Amino acid sequence: MRTLRIRSFTILLFFFILLVPWIFYVTAHFMETKTLSFAKDGSQDEILQRQLIETVHLIETNSDKWRDPNWQNQLDNELRQAKMEAAILSASDQEIYRSNPQSHGALSSTERFSIIEDGHLLGKVVIFLPKSNAVQMISMVVGLLLAFFIIGVEMRRFLLKPLERMSFAARKIAAGDWEVELPRSRITEISEVRDGFEVMVKGIQKAFQKQAELEEERRFVIAAVAHDLRTPLFALRGYLDGLEQGIAQSPDKITKYLAVCKEKSAQLDRLVEDLFTFTKMEHVEMNLHNQTIDFKHIILKSVDSLSPLARQKNISISSHTADDCFINGDMHLLERAMNNLLDNAVRHTPSYGEIVVQCYKEGNIIKFMIRDTGPGFSSEELHQVFEPLYRGEVSRNRSTGGSGLGLTISQRIVRRHGGELSAGNHLEGGALLTGWIPVAAPD
Repeated sequence: MRTLRIRSFTILLFFFILLVPWIFYVTAHFMETKTLSFAKDGSQDEILQRQLIETVHLIETNSDKWRDPNWQNQLDNELRQAKMEAAILSASDQEIYRSNPQSHGALSSTERFSIIEDGHLLGKVVIFLPKSNAVQMISMVVGLLLAFFIIGVEMRRFLLKPLERMSFAARKIAAGDWEVELPRSRITEISEVRDGFEVMVKGIQKAFQKQAELEEERRFVIAAVAHDLRTPLFALRGYLDGLEQGIAQSPDKITKYLAVCKEKSAQLDRLVEDLFTFTKMEHVEMNLHNQTIDFKHIILKSVDSLSPLARQKNISISSHTADDCFINGDMHLLERAMNNLLDNAVRHTPSYGEIVVQCYKEGNIIKFMIRDTGPGFSSEELHQVFEPLYRGEVSRNRSTGGSGLGLTISQRIVRRHGGELSAGNHLEGGALLTGWIPVAAPD
């Protein structure tokens, strides 16, 4: 839609105010004079004056024929040619003759004469001269008033009404109604304000939706953390109460109680550490301590740290890592990411299962893969596996010992290093986690 600057709009209104009265004036002048000429010269005045004298002389010399219809018709013809009107009154002001009974001569100038003969007043003559421009002036005033009326209507349409509707829309938005259609205007400045207002509304709407999502996530995180903390704490308190009350009397039972307490405290420590790491990566801008490191060394170190846990379940971990897998990154964070991925694989791989870890260079990226022989991911889990605090167990139990943050933290660490981490299922069964990180930039 084409728009018009308010300055240009104002100039158009100004010319409109000047043009309409002039059109009315010219129209009235043409309807009265049958010409568009506005020139005035002395010859026209002389002709009019001569016609006036001749008309008065005709009436004065034929005072005895004032009531004669034939003479009145002759006078009508003379007056029509002279474009004048006339009225003849008796000495007692009674009308004897009027050339145009419907015309009262209100808008024409008049000349009055008294006809006297031998000292006696015979009558009076009123001549209506076509010299007045009152019709044109009234037409001009009417045109001016009409121009102001039209300008008022158009100003309300182009200026006031869009602003009123925009004010109404702002009040509806303030009341929480986002489905508001902002008015359009052909005035450029108002259209620009409307576009800016629309951008602001969309920004506020997105911020409001983001705030609602964050609030919902906050409630979810609080509920999940409360549940995850309450379960091990409840078990820990129960076993400690058993020790305090002397329920565990034999050395074997005491050792078992202490082992459970140690396991639960380790589980709490791991959960708190995961929550702390997730919070730092989600809400705090972490500075990466970049250095050139061998990604193969990180994988082998993570495999060694998870080997004792794998041996408890008789799980074999085989690694196939290529040389020259150098990247730029934060060693501590990358170790944390790989530990989380391998820990997830060990926890979900059944006893006597197998875990395969691969790492190799392909072009300008370092690719890595972790495959296990567990149940793999369901279609629902594949869409939510990297969401914070998501776990596939419907009962949300902690039999596998996970916090629901390991994969989320690993993915965000890989992304912070310019790479990507994705989850899927291997063709031969089991979960498959694949990722890549850019190779180290040359010095």
